[in-house]
Amino acid sequence: MPSSPDPCRLAVVGGGIGGLAAALAAARAGLRVTLVERAAEFGEIGAGLQLAPNASSALEGLGVLADVQRTAVTPPRLVMMDALSGNRITELDLRSAAYRERFRHPYLVTHRTDLHAALLAACRAHPRVTLFTGHTVTHAEQDGSRVHLHFEETTAVLTASAVVAADGLHSRLRRALVGDGDPVCSRYVAYRGTLPTGRMTGQMARHAASEAVMVWAGPRMHLVQYPVRRGELYNQVAVFESDHYTPDSDDWGTEAELEERFTGTCDAVRDALPLFSRERRWPLFDRRPLDTWVHGRIALLGDAAHPMLQYLAQGAGQALEDAVALGRALEEFTDVAGALAAYAERRRERAARIQTGAHRFGEICHVEGMGATLRNALLGGRSPDDFDDISWVWTPAPETMPVA
Repeated sequence: MPSSPDPCRLAVVGGGIGGLAAALAAARAGLRVTLVERAAEFGEIGAGLQLAPNASSALEGLGVLADVQRTAVTPPRLVMMDALSGNRITELDLRSAAYRERFRHPYLVTHRTDLHAALLAACRAHPRVTLFTGHTVTHAEQDGSRVHLHFEETTAVLTASAVVAADGLHSRLRRALVGDGDPVCSRYVAYRGTLPTGRMTGQMARHAASEAVMVWAGPRMHLVQYPVRRGELYNQVAVFESDHYTPDSDDWGTEAELEERFTGTCDAVRDALPLFSRERRWPLFDRRPLDTWVHGRIALLGDAAHPMLQYLAQGAGQALEDAVALGRALEEFTDVAGALAAYAERRRERAARIQTGAHRFGEICHVEGMGATLRNALLGGRSPDDFDDISWVWTPAPETMPVA
């Protein structure tokens, strides 16, 4: 671990998707970057994720889109189904001329580890990126021109001109800088995982063969399905609100509740439940939007800045947009602190709007009774080429778009 001051170095804390993307963007902007990750080895947990055209645009800006596409799937449609009746509600055609004209970049679905691996390989190949694992940041000290990072595992101090905190939902640096406590639990929980497509039969096999993203919407619950890794695996995520949530207990969102909440769903949904991984449940958290992402020479990025619920499938996409905007600002400003301020100013409003929009879409997806009947009727008349409601999310801001 280097401990001497270096006015040209940016330190990135966190080796997830956002941290690696930030390090890569800064290196491509000409800075020497040191990234520190607390785990002993780089890796990513989870299953599939969706990369809307704003995310694939950001991947192009980072120079890794082609690498991600080698294993990703380009679904033809995004379909919303009624989880109780099994009837189609609405769909979007993701390969139509209208889609291509409006968005230019593909809608991709991929395994989280495949995206992480592509970003990690690009960072390892870049001569201006240095990676360290097994280093847990305890605190940061700032003076007028530098930031000093301290670690649990060593007395060495990493000194940098500026720091990007990409240390996730439970960011230590955010807690120290902002002091806004713990993330807010939504009372919803997810069970997610993948299985080989060859194990599927019946309706599941037909859905997998179609390569569509299937969203089964129901009262206070939903199921999402789509293929990943060249179609070799099928990703499934079951989400539901727990009736037994208490903030001081971990005994909620159990397998028994999963089965109970999905009682009464259609055969296609019920057939999927036995094939879910039950090894881990994922409570779903977010926070209220922040007014300030930059504190002196430390900037927040990704989930450390704007953790959001998954209902717009934008968690990874917004972290990637952050990284591209950061790289663009670092190219424009000779002063690193000025670049951080510009990055945050350009990104804050859009990320906040998507944070709050995710809440609203979750409410639409999970509405009950007459509300669900009205939702289905209103969405049922939409054309598969009507992207007006989602285009504000899928269209990246100019500062995150690849330079022509």
